[in-house]
Amino acid sequence: MAFIGAKPTNVPLTASDITDGSISVAKLTSALDLSSNTVTLPSGVGGKVLQVVQVSYTTETAIASTSFTDTGLTASITPSSSSNKILINVALQYTAYRDSNNPVVSHAKILRGSTDIFENSEFIGSQVGTGNSGYQQIYGTVPLVYLDSPSTTSSTAYKVQVQNNTTSGNRQIKINHGSNSTSTMTLLEVSA
Repeated sequence: MAFIGAKPTNVPLTASDITDGSISVAKLTSALDLSSNTVTLPSGVGGKVLQVVQVSYTTETAIASTSFTDTGLTASITPSSSSNKILINVALQYTAYRDSNNPVVSHAKILRGSTDIFENSEFIGSQVGTGNSGYQQIYGTVPLVYLDSPSTTSSTAYKVQVQNNTTSGNRQIKINHGSNSTSTMTLLEVSA
C-alpha cells in the first residue's frame, strides 16, 4: 500500500483518495507536511513582479549643456534578492526650441547611482508650431526601457540625464515644459 506524509506519522492512501489516477487536493492538503523541508521549484518559474515603484516628476528643467545633465527624474528601489532584476520604464516629456535651419539633437540615458547603464540614440520631436522670433517649438516623449541586474539588496537609485548637443544660438531643451507635462519612472523588481 502506498503512503504519503512526513514521518513519524504516515497517512495511508485509500481508494477514495485517488480519482482517475490522481491524489485528491484535499488529501494532499491535510497530509503533506513541508514545514521542515525545502521545496525547489522547477526551472522557468521566475519572472514574477515582486514590487513596483513609480515616481512622477513635473518640475520644468532646462537642459542647455553639451554635458549630460540631471533632469530631476529619479527613483529608488530595494531589491529583495541580489539575483533579481530591475525593469526600468521611463517616459520623459520634453520640449525643444530650434531655428528653422538648425535642429536640436539630444541624447538621454539612465544611471544606476553614478554608473551609466543605458543610453538611447538621439531623439527629436516633430514641429508643432512657431514660437517667438521665428523659432520652432518641438515636443515629444522619450521612452527609455532597460532591464538591469544591480546584484544587491541595498537601496538602489536610478536617474535620467539628458545632453543637448546643439546649444549654439537659442536652441535648448526643457523637460516637463507646460503646466500638464509629467515625466515618469517605473521600477519593477522581477524575480530571477
